Amino acid sequence: MRKSGLTLLAAVIGLAAGQASAADLQRRAAPAYVPQAAPPIATWTGCYIGGNVGGIFGNAKADFGSGDRSSDNSGFAGGGQIGCDYQYTGGWVIGFRNMFDGASLSRDRTVRFSTGDHATVSLKNDWFDTLTGRIGYSFAPSWLLYGQGGAVWAKNSADVTFNGSDIGGLSKTRTGWTAGGGVEWMFAPNWSAFLEGNYMDFGSNDRRITTPLLTACASGCAFNTKATAATVLVGLNYRFNWGKAAY
Repeated sequence: MRKSGLTLLAAVIGLAAGQASAADLQRRAAPAYVPQAAPPIATWTGCYIGGNVGGIFGNAKADFGSGDRSSDNSGFAGGGQIGCDYQYTGGWVIGFRNMFDGASLSRDRTVRFSTGDHATVSLKNDWFDTLTGRIGYSFAPSWLLYGQGGAVWAKNSADVTFNGSDIGGLSKTRTGWTAGGGVEWMFAPNWSAFLEGNYMDFGSNDRRITTPLLTACASGCAFNTKATAATVLVGLNYRFNWGKAAY
């Protein structure tokens, strides 16, 4: 009888030990907790390429020595840009950019002389190319406020008509300066959009024409043209970042 009781007690102890071991195995088999990776940090460091479209608003003056004639006009502008940026700790960003845009800006000016003669100058701006440096501040992870300035080149042509007779055109690539600024928004990984405004000054250009069609210019007369323009552009950039998250 005593032997049977000992056998039963041993069986109970063995069963309890087996259950404890099984529970311990289950606890050890549970997967370890893996913390989720932190979200990527937005950065403006990298190079980009993109396109833009907008308006150009110009002012041009022509002076034949009898007072100048000035007129304002507006047109379409659109093209592409390429550049690079570098963001410092704290949010400051520096970079450079080259933008090339075609333009549909044209202006006509007519000058009347005391002799009764008149001259008409038709000026066109076919394209402009800007090379600028820029500095900005990322006031929020995906927003950049910036200013920029540098050099601008433009293809200007002038067609001159004396007393209704066209004497041909004059064409020249002019160099000037530009300054402006804008805001850029990184709305998706590697993609950003911007809105900006710029002022361009192409300086003045002296020309001389000799023609029997105009009494005042029979032995040659000089005239001066001066052109300025402003642009308002929206654009889209695709960014190739240097090993960091772009959003």
